Amino acid sequence: MKPKNLEEIQKSFTAQAQNYEILNKTLSNQEYIMQSMNLTPDDCLLDAAAGPCSFGRFVAPFVKTVICLDATPAMLAVGKEEAAKSGITNIQFINGYVDEIPFEDQYFDIVFTSNAFHHFTEMEKPFSEMHRVLKRGGQLVIKDMEAPEEALRDIDDKIETMRDPSHVKHRSQNEFLKLYEKYGYIITKREANKYLKSLSEWLALTKTPNDVCEEIKKMLNVEMENGNLTGFYPYLQNGEIYFEQRFVFFIGRKH
Repeated sequence: MKPKNLEEIQKSFTAQAQNYEILNKTLSNQEYIMQSMNLTPDDCLLDAAAGPCSFGRFVAPFVKTVICLDATPAMLAVGKEEAAKSGITNIQFINGYVDEIPFEDQYFDIVFTSNAFHHFTEMEKPFSEMHRVLKRGGQLVIKDMEAPEEALRDIDDKIETMRDPSHVKHRSQNEFLKLYEKYGYIITKREANKYLKSLSEWLALTKTPNDVCEEIKKMLNVEMENGNLTGFYPYLQNGEIYFEQRFVFFIGRKH
């Protein structure tokens, strides 16, 4: 089943493809995530909504097989090219949707997804599909951006969607936890972290139109001047706007 916002997703991530790969190399905490997962050489791992499969390529030397699934062919093309440059051979790139993962039940030892849920129009269908293809005893690993406090969620999502129309909404820790609990997972890791982002780099990644960039900058400047909160908590450093971006990281083991 195609995502309802497939056109927006493909348009946005086709534009981001090359820059997304460069950004991931400099900003990711892939080694920490990998170490948290206790991989084995026999593992078959699914990188769901993988983009250029940066994480899948990073862990490929430590597992048996990696499958990279994504809805945007341009992202997968970057991943294939980078895998070939690195001589990675135990990896497959598949154009498809997390709402309908093209594998049989209990196929994977590990299912991983990063920065994808805020693009999903609803949470349970993709979660249930990742659950379906995961073996009993396997790990479902989710890293994603976290919603701000309830009062700021609407304005936070408005700005995110202005910048990237494929954004749907940020989810809270409790929303993720409820799904893990509903499907009977044992939570083995739960973390929340904040990272600082350069506004100009953040806007450049999505190639956001200049007029929209200026409107977003104006909103954040108003927050710094008058305290009209947006959930971004911006501040000036060396004349440039930076802001907070919150992430959650979960590992659950399937019964």
